Amino acid sequence: MKGAAVIALLVALAMIHFMAETASAVTCEDVNNALDPCLSYLTGGGTPSSGCCNGVRILISMAPTASDRQTACQCAKDAASRNSNLKEDAAAALPSKCGVQTNIPISPNTDCSSIS
Repeated sequence: MKGAAVIALLVALAMIHFMAETASAVTCEDVNNALDPCLSYLTGGGTPSSGCCNGVRILISMAPTASDRQTACQCAKDAASRNSNLKEDAAAALPSKCGVQTNIPISPNTDCSSIS
């Protein structure tokens, strides 16, 4: 009887762990929402707004694993491909202008599978 209870507990813990990992996966909607305040900067250059930089920080915090960063990269790449007015130099400078470091690029030309 004790053995069955231990097994049931382990199965329950494994299910909770799996559900927590699944729930934390970044989505394109998350990426778009985080970067939406950056649209005017990404298409016009200049200085990113504080809302934009907060969005970049949120994006970084949403992507703690390599898999999350690759997903976020692909979402950013897809969004960049849809926006012909994107200034790639502004996109490349965004993290440094916000005072952060990240390897989630915003570019239609990125190989997201190489992101670690």
